[in-house]
Amino acid sequence: MKSKYFKLNLFDMSSSNHILPTSTTNILIQPLISADEAIIQNKKWTKEEKKIWTFTLFLGAMCLFSVRTIMSVCALEISKEFNYDKTQMATLLSSFFYGYPITQVPGGFFSDKIGGDLIIFYAAIVWSFLTFFLPYVTILSTDKYTVLSLITLLRCLTGGFQGFHYPGTSSLVSKKIVENERAFTFSFITSGQHLGTLFCGMFASIILEEYGWRYTFQLIGVMCFCWVIYYRNNVLIKSRAHLNILNAKELVINTDDQSNAPSQSNSVPWKDILSKPSFWSLIIAHVCQNNAYYMLLTWLPTYFQENYPGSRGWIFNVVPWLISMPSTIFAGWLADKLIARRQSVTFVRKFTAFISLCGAGVFLVLISQVKSYSSALFLMACTVACCGFHNAGIMVNPQDLAPKYAGSVFGVMNTIGALPGFIGVKFSGYVLETTKSWSIVFNQTAGLCFFGFIVYFLFGTGKKIV
Repeated sequence: MKSKYFKLNLFDMSSSNHILPTSTTNILIQPLISADEAIIQNKKWTKEEKKIWTFTLFLGAMCLFSVRTIMSVCALEISKEFNYDKTQMATLLSSFFYGYPITQVPGGFFSDKIGGDLIIFYAAIVWSFLTFFLPYVTILSTDKYTVLSLITLLRCLTGGFQGFHYPGTSSLVSKKIVENERAFTFSFITSGQHLGTLFCGMFASIILEEYGWRYTFQLIGVMCFCWVIYYRNNVLIKSRAHLNILNAKELVINTDDQSNAPSQSNSVPWKDILSKPSFWSLIIAHVCQNNAYYMLLTWLPTYFQENYPGSRGWIFNVVPWLISMPSTIFAGWLADKLIARRQSVTFVRKFTAFISLCGAGVFLVLISQVKSYSSALFLMACTVACCGFHNAGIMVNPQDLAPKYAGSVFGVMNTIGALPGFIGVKFSGYVLETTKSWSIVFNQTAGLCFFGFIVYFLFGTGKKIV
């Protein structure tokens, strides 16, 4: 039988069949030459490669959340400048999430097919530019409603392109990291999002006070462009060139042995996945956790500004997220350590879900009862710290359930999980506008956290389903 592989001259660049790309453009856009892309996509990172990629994606998560949370820091100033009420302010805060769910599924699909590394890169170029450009839309009209629409549109587009990032990351980690190291790696990468929130809370708050919200957006945009350039030049290009060399070697080695080629289905078995209660319990728990996280992410600055007007923005925007970063990293370390000590993956995922959902729920109830600034700040920090355990449990679970299709499954999970980003945030704004009660907002959010854990505890699993 004729092999689907063919011999190539690896280093004869005059040959029409050479495998090494001749330009940077080829490295970025040329598909892997292997007749079966799974040969390359499923190669695990070496120890050194894992360090480089993990640190780079950690910085990427920082930039990602700097862009996502910058509106929370600036929304009050924008609202004052254009005389927006709470409902319109909620539109500013939630507009990012109008676009965010739309690209989760295609992001996961294309990441599984052509590589999450490329998807992350191309998407980052766009959302970095949109962030830098946003302040300029305010000069296009003097009508405050038109300005609101334009800002909403750009934030919607920004959310749409950021929607590619985490499905791409999940796909990469699933393919490149062994099972008992995934929780820590993914948790460490995603802990960068807390550093991004910290950056906005501390440095962006200072820029906001000194120079205004427009310069704040531009600062974040420039920072993100710097990361994109670093990612492209120091990680992506080198990695793709290395993969092409490895791929060429595989082609030569397997020329006369087609049976060694791995096979991979071209379609995601959605019928099997959607029929499993464990998948839907994952979705419900993720939605409930995200509802709490997005509420904190968007309304936390406003809560402290309204209830404790003498408090410093760089303190209440920093302290909770300062605690959450080591909490997230510790959660990943703990999860992998428990699995290494032969605890079942199912137990570990449910244990971390208990801390993230029930822990956050308890502290949210307590926040609604306190009256002092120091108590509120402490309890808010505890709530956010509990949320950090989500990244070592439910966020990693798609890689347990469907390792080959982790990007696609994560995309669906995060599509539905993004709904609280605009529905929950706008509902909180409506409640605050009509009742003026933060206790109602905190208590209903806590109730959803408890509900999410009960569902996941009953039906969730860490076992492979497809």
